[in-house]
Amino acid sequence: MAAIPHSPDAQPSEPLGEAPVVETPAGAVRGVMLTEAGAAYLGIPYAEPPVGDLRYAAPVKRAPWDGVRDASRYGATPQRMYMTGVTLIPEPSFPGDDTLLVNVFTPKPNDPEAKLPVFVWIHGGGFMSGSPSSPWYDGGAFPRDGVVVVSVSYRLGFDGFARLEGAPDNRGVRDWLLALEWVRESIAAFGGDPGKVTIGGQSAGGSAVLTLLGMPQAQHLFRAAIAESPGAFGSSRSAAAERAAAFARRLGVAATREAFAALDEEAVFTEQKKMTDEEMGPQMAKTLTGGGELSAWAPFVDGDLVPYAIEQALEKGVGADKALLIGATAGEFEMVSTMMPAPLDWLPRGLALRMSGLSGARGKTYGAATPGKPRLLLGRIMTDFVFRFFVARALAARDRNRDAGTFAYDFRFTNPDDGIAGHCIELPFTWDCLESDNVAASAGPNPPQHLADTAHAAWVAFIRDGDPGWPSYDRTERQGMVFDHKSRATAVYTRESDLTTALDG
Repeated sequence: MAAIPHSPDAQPSEPLGEAPVVETPAGAVRGVMLTEAGAAYLGIPYAEPPVGDLRYAAPVKRAPWDGVRDASRYGATPQRMYMTGVTLIPEPSFPGDDTLLVNVFTPKPNDPEAKLPVFVWIHGGGFMSGSPSSPWYDGGAFPRDGVVVVSVSYRLGFDGFARLEGAPDNRGVRDWLLALEWVRESIAAFGGDPGKVTIGGQSAGGSAVLTLLGMPQAQHLFRAAIAESPGAFGSSRSAAAERAAAFARRLGVAATREAFAALDEEAVFTEQKKMTDEEMGPQMAKTLTGGGELSAWAPFVDGDLVPYAIEQALEKGVGADKALLIGATAGEFEMVSTMMPAPLDWLPRGLALRMSGLSGARGKTYGAATPGKPRLLLGRIMTDFVFRFFVARALAARDRNRDAGTFAYDFRFTNPDDGIAGHCIELPFTWDCLESDNVAASAGPNPPQHLADTAHAAWVAFIRDGDPGWPSYDRTERQGMVFDHKSRATAVYTRESDLTTALDG
C-alpha cells in the first residue's frame, strides 16, 4: 500500500497515481490511489472554518467551490496547538484554521451504483486531543473488504464543549451531526450507500457514538453503531457552566462567547492545557469510583440537542432500533499501575481500597472480587469504574429495549511485554493494520495476524449486516465474544454486571 502523506508537504512514498475526480454536491475533489483498487480523498471540508465570526458558533455548511479541489493530503487538525506526536496511537497534528474536515477511503470512487456500506469513524482522545488522520485509520483493510471509511474531525476541548453564554451548546456534537449530514448527501459519489451508515469510535469516540445513539435528532443519519471502550464521559449543563466560569476566571474574562472570541486562540489553548495538567491527579482520583467527570470538556445534557445522559437515553430506548456493537479491553487503564512507585505494594489492600473511596461493605465486595497487589488493584479500579462498569450498565440498559441486536465483546489479548490488555490495544486488530506505525508499543512484538483476521472480519460483518457473528446480548445469558489467542463466544461482563448491581445496591 502506498503511504499517505502526513504533513502538508509530504507525498506518498510509493505513489500509484491520482484517483478519479469525484463530484460532490459542494464541488469536485481529486484524491490519490493507495492500491490498485483503493483510493483516498483527504481533507474534504464539510463546514466553514470555525474562526472569526464563526468562532464558538454552530458549524456552517461549507459553501460550494469552483474547480477541482486537491484531496491528496490531510488537512488541519483541531488539536494542532494542544498535542502532537505519538500517544498510545500515532496522532499527527497539522496547522491551519480549516479544521472541520472528513477523509474518505473507498474501493469504488466515482461509482454511485456501488452502494457499499459506510463506516464513519469518530476518533478518541478524551475530547481534548486525538486525530482523524492517524495512519491506523488510513482505511486500507476496510475498503479492501468492501467498506467505505470516513474519518471525521471535530472541535475539541473548550472550543467544542464549553458552556458559554451567547454560544450554542455542544458545538463538537453539532460538528458530528453536520459531518454525518455531509455523508448522507455526498457518500454515494464515493461508492457508499447513505442508507447503510455505521458510526464507530473508540474511547471518547465510543462515548461520542453512544451520545449520538441517544439523540433523537441524529436517528436518521445512521443505522448501526460501534462503541469501543466508551468511557463515562459527560455532565450536566450546570456543571459545564461552572467549569467554563472557572476557566474564564483564570483568563480574567466573562464566560461569554463575546469575551472568549476576543482572546487570542493560542492563549486559550495554553491555559486549557495548564488547567488540565493541574487537575489531572484530583480528577482521576474522583473518577476511580465514578465520583467525577472523566474529562473537563465533554458532551453535556443541554435539554435540547442532547436531552438525555447516555445511560438514560439507553433506558428510554432511544436508538433501540439500531444494532449496537460494544465492548472494552480487559485492562483499559491497568498501565497506570506500572507507573506507580513499587513501594505502594506494601500498602494493605484494604487501605488501597479506602484510598479509592471503596470503604465498608462496598470495599469488601469489590476487594473480594478483584485480586492483585495494591498497585494492580488501583489500575483495575480505574479500568472498572471508568470503562468496564460503564459498558456493563450500557448492556443492561439496552437489554430492556431490544428492538435491534446488542452485541458485546471483551478484548483480552495482552501485550506480551507488560501482560496488559490496555487501552487502544484492540484498534490495530479491528482495523487489521498490524504493520502500521507504532503498533508494537500497544500490541507487542509480532502481534498475531489470526486475531486481526477474526476481529476485523467481525467488524466488517457488523458494518455490512448488523451482525458480527455471535449471539446478541441479553441479561440472562450475557453472551458475547472474547477476543484472545483463541477467541470464543461465551458469557461476558458477568463480574462487572454482578458487581455494579451489588455496589449500586
